[in-house]
Amino acid sequence: MNAPDSLWRVFGRIGILSFGGPAAQIALMHRELVEERQWLSEAGFLRALSFCMLLPGPEAMQLATYSGWKRAGLGGGLVAGLLFVLPGAAVILAIAALYVAYGTMPIVAALFVGIKAAVAVIVIEALLRVARRALAGNAQRVLAALAFAAIFAVGLPFPLIVALAALAGAVFLPTTSTETVPLPANPRLGMTVTVGLGLWWAPVALLALAGQGFLVSVGLFFSKLAVVTFGGAYAVLAYMTQTVVQDYGWLTTPQMMDALGLAETTPGPLILVTEFVGYLAGAAQAGPGMALAAATLTLWVTFVPCFLWVFALAPYIEWIATRPRLAAALAGVSAAVVGVIANLALWFALNVLFAGLGAVTLGPMTVPWPDFGSFQPVPALIAVGAGYLLLRRDVGIPLVLGISSLAGMAFGGLL
Repeated sequence: MNAPDSLWRVFGRIGILSFGGPAAQIALMHRELVEERQWLSEAGFLRALSFCMLLPGPEAMQLATYSGWKRAGLGGGLVAGLLFVLPGAAVILAIAALYVAYGTMPIVAALFVGIKAAVAVIVIEALLRVARRALAGNAQRVLAALAFAAIFAVGLPFPLIVALAALAGAVFLPTTSTETVPLPANPRLGMTVTVGLGLWWAPVALLALAGQGFLVSVGLFFSKLAVVTFGGAYAVLAYMTQTVVQDYGWLTTPQMMDALGLAETTPGPLILVTEFVGYLAGAAQAGPGMALAAATLTLWVTFVPCFLWVFALAPYIEWIATRPRLAAALAGVSAAVVGVIANLALWFALNVLFAGLGAVTLGPMTVPWPDFGSFQPVPALIAVGAGYLLLRRDVGIPLVLGISSLAGMAFGGLL
């Protein structure tokens, strides 16, 4: 079998089996690409992973794209990246259509109660996992605490938090000396960037010329999201929620919670949650046709930049790996991401455990505060069970979601 056929088969299997979030997806690629086929060396795989963590966007999808590029050039990168995304995107599209059609049925609503309770625990587990990796010292812990306060109490926008954290990391965090690698020549860089930017922005420009204001707003917002998606979908979900719920009014808070729960059950990168959000926003705006257009546009502006970053910067991977200040800036962003995910975990838990939320003023800050009379015991019990299975018994996420959704349906009459 020739190389292109092997590439299609291998990355097609990775795309279909890529459940469980980035850690599981990266482990799957390591087994397929390093252990079984030796397409990448151990050191090369780790350098590629570090490089992808420097980029905005889903690191697992970008690692797949880089691996395909390393194996078979531009065509290989396109094949690998698309096969990593498309199976999950097709599933999300079908689920979004069913959700719009049947999401208000009592049995479906009860199922989602269980899913949301489990996702609250999944976010806490993600917080603990990221914190163990990112908080190596007191300076990183301080950055994480400041980021949490900035988004939870002050309401600073996520892109500003990322920029400030990168600056603080580059200035204040320690660096490690590394061997200097000369800057490589990349004669195709200009062409790559030009074509990538053109593909990225062409649909938005055409929609603007056609007077499609809603779709232009969708394209602009999710394009901005693609630039600031450091730390994965968990880190930007609070920012996404703030914008699509509070600023645009495209979705409700319960719909956003359902969106993440559904994305957890499908293959592919978790940032595919944006496709679900785009579909629901379009459906609320003008029905199924607009829903499909918004979902397609959301996918385009979310993932075209991912290909652009990889194809433009992949030749510099060895050089990037030896920039100590760049590594320190990334460490600062990683620390801030812990604080942002902590905000998301608290937001999710409050919305799962309490039917009503208010706010309390603490000096110059206004923070969310639960209505303790609206405590919901059934979601709380499901969350405790999900926490036991996930955190104590190390049960896989898909099985935990399945058990929790069945529990939600079983106790639906008590809600």
